[in-house]
Amino acid sequence: MSTLVYLMLTTVQVMLVLVSGSSLAAETYPSKAVRVIVPFPPGGSNDIVARQVAAELANRLGQQVVIDNRGGAGGIIGSEIAANAQPDGYTLLIASVAFAYNPSIFKSQVRFDPVKSFVPVALLGTGPGALTVSPKLAVNSTRELIALAKSKPGILTYATAGVGSFQHLGTELFRLSAGIDILHVPFKGGGPAMADVIAGNTQITMGSLLQLIPHIQSGRLKGLGVGSLKRNSALPNLPTIAESGVPGYEANNWWGLLAPAGLPVAILRRLENELSSILATPEMQKKFDSQGAEVAYMNSVTYSKFLKSETVKWSKVVRDAGIKAD
Repeated sequence: MSTLVYLMLTTVQVMLVLVSGSSLAAETYPSKAVRVIVPFPPGGSNDIVARQVAAELANRLGQQVVIDNRGGAGGIIGSEIAANAQPDGYTLLIASVAFAYNPSIFKSQVRFDPVKSFVPVALLGTGPGALTVSPKLAVNSTRELIALAKSKPGILTYATAGVGSFQHLGTELFRLSAGIDILHVPFKGGGPAMADVIAGNTQITMGSLLQLIPHIQSGRLKGLGVGSLKRNSALPNLPTIAESGVPGYEANNWWGLLAPAGLPVAILRRLENELSSILATPEMQKKFDSQGAEVAYMNSVTYSKFLKSETVKWSKVVRDAGIKAD
């Protein structure tokens, strides 16, 4: 037997072993609990979406799906833990829009490649940002807020979950688009930021409508506009920011699942199929709708393209606003 023929046969044998191993992994998957890392503290939009989807995924997989909150550094700590996990389908990461722009803000802190370290599994849903103010602030519309900010440049303050949060980027896009000068007050989490605006210490906060809607409905925060290009069915009387004096403004959060690079294709397909079925149910769609969000399933290929476009958009906001890590 020639050396060339021997090498060809050896290569084929290795490929067959790999394929059979992947198929076996898919047939036995999952044989233990699956962990979903949420790279933010409990109570935020990532946590809310992760928990409601995980409950249904557990039913379909026949195994427990455990939420593991690993907050810190704008989501980088939890993302790095996921990037270094075994690519066996037992560790997943819920990512949001922060995943698209963090590398351009925290360049020295990101010790993984956002593209090469992960395989996109599926996009789950999207939800607009919402512009809200303290009930103590004497404005009732986005136009009135812009007028007040222009009459008092550098006086009004906006609270966020920290540098590089969706609240930060969404408000900076609003600031740049509206041509106003407002001051950033970062907090350690969206909860403390909202509490400070409710108390009237800071005046403005923008975040995911999914997280803010209970406070808007209760009157603890005054809703001025949503960041989507169309009004939201959960609050149909709340106008869009784009129709309220900032044409073209759009700031939507989104939530999707990623897995460490190297995930067997058969397991990826299993997760895609299960998630697609979960998100197609009227019950899950109703949950998203009631929270001011919407189901927006994308498979791995489409989600990958979406991630690239979001990275381009928000990286430009980072540059234009001069946002840098503390």
